Amino acid sequence: MRRTGNLPPARLRVAVGNRAATDRTGVLYPLDSVYRRVGIPLPRVRPVEPGDIPLPYRTLLAHTNDMTLTIEQHFGGPLVVRPLSTWLHGRWYTRRVLLALAYSGKPLEMGAIRIDMRSLKPKTRRAILDNHIPLGRLLRDHGVDFESRPTAFFALEPNAEMMGVFWMREARTLYGRRTEIFVDDAKIGDIVEILPLV
Repeated sequence: MRRTGNLPPARLRVAVGNRAATDRTGVLYPLDSVYRRVGIPLPRVRPVEPGDIPLPYRTLLAHTNDMTLTIEQHFGGPLVVRPLSTWLHGRWYTRRVLLALAYSGKPLEMGAIRIDMRSLKPKTRRAILDNHIPLGRLLRDHGVDFESRPTAFFALEPNAEMMGVFWMREARTLYGRRTEIFVDDAKIGDIVEILPLV
């Protein structure tokens, strides 16, 4: 992966501001379209600046590294994929998954992705459709030189479904980000990544 690392809050703030004005799909895209498709009410969400995200959420979200690797390093173990909903429409594959620690099953991220499968080699496409390996690790293992570019950060009040997948007893503010994935400076997908209580 190229150009990885933490970005200073000011640089991220500019990127978020520029994208917010032109983005027609919303800060939760593609999660919002997944929820609408399966009839789950959207959570209440509000955009936030990276500097306003409390620690340790800020460390886990405000960077350009691959999220799988960041979470695995922070929690000290590999993640496994638990598919929640998936569909393939033409060249676009959309999935909502829960990433959990392999050794305990503890949920550590809910993600929704829409990715252009045509931009990837057949072996990589098959591995994505298997829904066993987190996307970041899968792309690295398949030699795909990709970049994660955060475009927005948000705070949200979880809906009942989200509270269930995150093992929450009461609604408390959660944090996440919207990210675009690039390969060779061509955008191949959108991701929303939400962290549970940390």
